[in-house]
Amino acid sequence: MLPCCAVRTCHVLVLVLCLSAAEDFDWTKNDRGSFYYGTFPAGFSWGAGSSAYQTEGAWDQDGKGLSIWDVFSHRKGKILQNDTGDSSCQGYYKIKEDISLMKELKLDHYRFSISWPRIMPTGIKVRQQKNKHTLSIAPTDHVNEKGIKYYDELIDNLLENKITPIATLYHWDLPQVLQEKYGGWQNISMVNYFNEFANLCFERFGNRVKYWITLNNPWSVAVEGYETGEHAPGLKLRGTGAYRAAHHMIKAHAKVWHTYDTKWRGQQKGLVGISLSGDWGEPVDISNQKDIEAAERYVQFYIGWFATPIFHGDYPQVMKDFIGRKSAQQGLGTSRLPTFSSQEKSYVKGTCDFLGIGHFTTRYITQKNYQSGHGSSSYFTDRDLAELVDPRWPDPGSEWLYSVPWGFRRLLNFAQYRNPMIYVTENGVSEKITCTELCDDWRIQYYKDYTNEMLKAIKDGVNVRGYTAWSLLDKFEWDEGYSERFGLYYVDFRNKNKPRYPKASVQYYKRIISSNGFPNQREVENWKRKATETCSSSNQLLAADPLTSHMEMVTEVVVPTVCTLCILLSAVFLMFLLRRHN
Repeated sequence: MLPCCAVRTCHVLVLVLCLSAAEDFDWTKNDRGSFYYGTFPAGFSWGAGSSAYQTEGAWDQDGKGLSIWDVFSHRKGKILQNDTGDSSCQGYYKIKEDISLMKELKLDHYRFSISWPRIMPTGIKVRQQKNKHTLSIAPTDHVNEKGIKYYDELIDNLLENKITPIATLYHWDLPQVLQEKYGGWQNISMVNYFNEFANLCFERFGNRVKYWITLNNPWSVAVEGYETGEHAPGLKLRGTGAYRAAHHMIKAHAKVWHTYDTKWRGQQKGLVGISLSGDWGEPVDISNQKDIEAAERYVQFYIGWFATPIFHGDYPQVMKDFIGRKSAQQGLGTSRLPTFSSQEKSYVKGTCDFLGIGHFTTRYITQKNYQSGHGSSSYFTDRDLAELVDPRWPDPGSEWLYSVPWGFRRLLNFAQYRNPMIYVTENGVSEKITCTELCDDWRIQYYKDYTNEMLKAIKDGVNVRGYTAWSLLDKFEWDEGYSERFGLYYVDFRNKNKPRYPKASVQYYKRIISSNGFPNQREVENWKRKATETCSSSNQLLAADPLTSHMEMVTEVVVPTVCTLCILLSAVFLMFLLRRHN
């Protein structure tokens, strides 16, 4: 393997301690078992996903307004290598091309998000200002029909190709105007503004879209947007910001659900859910009650934070207890965790037709006490726990993403809030790699193992109805820019046309879909061999192709690609070794 293409490092076989600065369930039973050969229920839906800011590009085209991610990514030092999503995959211009990729995969559904500022540039449909003589309307406070037309075309093309659209209303791209004027999700006014946006989407697209997701991973919005500041809008409101943002998002979700239920469901016959992401937390010692309690606390502070109010009407008791106690120790008169009134509890409870679950990785959890003091509390210290990872777990890409398939089954079994209908809305693995690599054997292994654990969970009795591979394309990865790739299809971001190339995992995932599972050992083993055979020749073509694409640009200099440099450097290195040997 070329030195510059190395993606894995050797690890000492010990547990690494990662201190947590960053319904009935049997915790003692963890039957990891062997690989299970079998098929998914008839009608199981297979898909892939994306989001608007990560893939569309066209950040300032056709009347689109600014989002908080447009502004955040343009600030120097916020994103790795100062990348932005300005052009990203140019998905705004490639509807038919990308749908042809979905057809190649034989997808049943495609999950995408609707950019709020693309169809409502300021986030406000109409703002009326009274003066002495008349009512004036700001010229930018309107519905952007060009944005509507884009999503009309996307939805219509999906349906023409027998692919079910699953639309996410909020995948993190809040209109910048709402952040600047009101403080974004820190302000209760977002509930009504979001409901207005959602109602417009139901009105314009609801005759064709039957699966709606209100919010994608609100945990990340709250914690990384308003607690740590790693994500847009970049606020660091330790100990309060995340809880306030989450509180308003839960209310916003509930209001949108009620709007659909009372105004649109009768005629459109659709479903409204939410997508909650959560890592699994496994006790370090399943015979130690404190470890078990810490692990449950980890999951409750993650997925339970949102799922428990939506299914049961209030926050998990453990969150109320821990945050309340630590708030009192700080000398605060009330808890930093907001409260729901009795009326709000009734209003929020039961506002979910299906539960979307996004999942990527697992942690071992143990008890760790954090002292409370003035200004020292945060979401992370409120939990009183420590996270551990086993370096033997594969970690080809993101520093946080270890492949631990059995944790997926555990999480699905844990998330039995009134036995919901579950759709897996995000699951996949990234890679950090300098050179072009289409033979993504680690991704094949990840999809094989994780989907098999999902099959085991269904066998356990979990009501999983569909699976969404994350993601269809390589794309902008938030604060990591383009340094990490989750896609089934490789995107050449150096080329102005952003061409797509299938990785080996495309062929493997396609076979899982065609077989609706894992029919037998011999056939499944052949899938990987056939998939990797096709990627080797494609790799060679791709290594040369970017040179041609750069010639299309108006420039007098053709810059060698990174992979070309890898080959040249390796040749020089080999010549050096040969001379030294002689």
